Amino acid sequence: MSGVTPPLGRRERSKQAKLERITAAASVLFAEHGVDEVTTQQIADAADIGTGTLFLYARTKGELLLLVQNAHYASALERGRAAAVAESTALDGVMALLTPVVLCNRVQVDNGRTYLREMAFGDPTEPHHAEALSIVAQTEAATADVLVDQAELPVDEAAMLAHVVSAILLLELGATLNAGSSIEELLESIRAQVAAILPQ
Repeated sequence: MSGVTPPLGRRERSKQAKLERITAAASVLFAEHGVDEVTTQQIADAADIGTGTLFLYARTKGELLLLVQNAHYASALERGRAAAVAESTALDGVMALLTPVVLCNRVQVDNGRTYLREMAFGDPTEPHHAEALSIVAQTEAATADVLVDQAELPVDEAAMLAHVVSAILLLELGATLNAGSSIEELLESIRAQVAAILPQ
């Protein structure tokens, strides 16, 4: 039996093409105008599909934002993992891991904050929400790996601290108080809080 994946059928290719058009259209419109200023009709028109078809792929604008942003966040996490390896201290490693995620979140501040809200309070059984939660779990696991490797913490302790780091990150990025903060200010605040919880 060959390990070659059979080519997609015409129907599957059509579905994939529509998904790619929807993702591209939503990505451009959200980046230009912010998620709150874009309608699902505008996204459907830009993707050259009907709104009924659009709702087969995502039922709400929040789900569309998750669809668009999940890929960006997953890519940011990969960049962070690569950067963390080069650091010699746990604090620098954690910050190297998190910095691309912070940058990704602040490309469009309102979109970043809405993404976090949708991820945290949306239906965890919905596929786009589930994927976002999976990215959070992967970020926590990567943080724990840094703490095990660079701070030589036991696995259980590293996992608990990684969960606290995740809470710090989500609160800093999602808080209304920080909506006008610069990336540098956010990173400084996150670094100070992470430093406070790491063993000396």
